[in-house]
Amino acid sequence: MEDDVLTTLKILIIGESGVGKSSLLLRFTEDTFDPEQSATIGVDFKVKTISVDGNKAKLAIWENHELDRAEGLKFARKHSMLFIEASAKTRDGVQCAFEELVEKIIQTPGLWQSENHGRAVQLTDEDAGGGTCGGYCSLV
Repeated sequence: MEDDVLTTLKILIIGESGVGKSSLLLRFTEDTFDPEQSATIGVDFKVKTISVDGNKAKLAIWENHELDRAEGLKFARKHSMLFIEASAKTRDGVQCAFEELVEKIIQTPGLWQSENHGRAVQLTDEDAGGGTCGGYCSLV
């Protein structure tokens, strides 16, 4: 039921070309894995609703940006974001990764204040202020 959904969260999956961003997206949303998955041309997008700590959230998940591991970790630390690794092939940490992300978002009061509505993180090299990584989870 749509009325039970707390919010819709927009999530961007980033990583190096060929590392399995689309496979992660498909494993999480459809619980499928294709070892012969072809490279994504353009953008892939899926929607899934999950429940974390009694709160339902609709996830709008985009997979469209290539970034190597070192750049991703640096970007996450700079913007105080989670940096999470999981395996679509073995299913290790996939559900946990998305649940952890939603839980952290729900537990961050600043994200729910009305003056923050419409704010987004810029995906550029410009300095946007320092920060420390809010969390790191490596399962592979």
